[in-house]
Amino acid sequence: MNPAQAARTYTIAELAEEFDVTPRAIRFYEDVGLLEPTRAGRNRVYTQRDRTRLKLTLRGKRLGLSLQEILQLVQMYESEADTAPQLMAFLGVLRSHRAQLEQQLDDIRVMLAEIAQHEQRCQRLLADAAPRTRKKHKETQP
Repeated sequence: MNPAQAARTYTIAELAEEFDVTPRAIRFYEDVGLLEPTRAGRNRVYTQRDRTRLKLTLRGKRLGLSLQEILQLVQMYESEADTAPQLMAFLGVLRSHRAQLEQQLDDIRVMLAEIAQHEQRCQRLLADAAPRTRKKHKETQP
């Protein structure tokens, strides 16, 4: 990143538009500690670091991570320490979320199979009832 890019600042409206989120969501991420804008009077001024953190936050949310998990991971990546423990922690979080999603997928498959059974039963009952309904309808007509 060149010095001009590093020095670039953003308003809350610019970040909201770029990432298709509301200013309120950005302020919430600030309250959680994910973003740390400076102030110019009453206005928030976001740096390239804040922009990157917002991008990582939104990516983490798409992966199903909680804001606390995202915060821990972002803070680990910004530390000066060895990256191996950070990567191991991230891998652990990803594995946990994968297992949770796979369980949800299994649950959805079971529910879909149950729905299919109920649909078939309803269709059979309707098919069985159709001749009786036609017979009753004919009996009531003049």
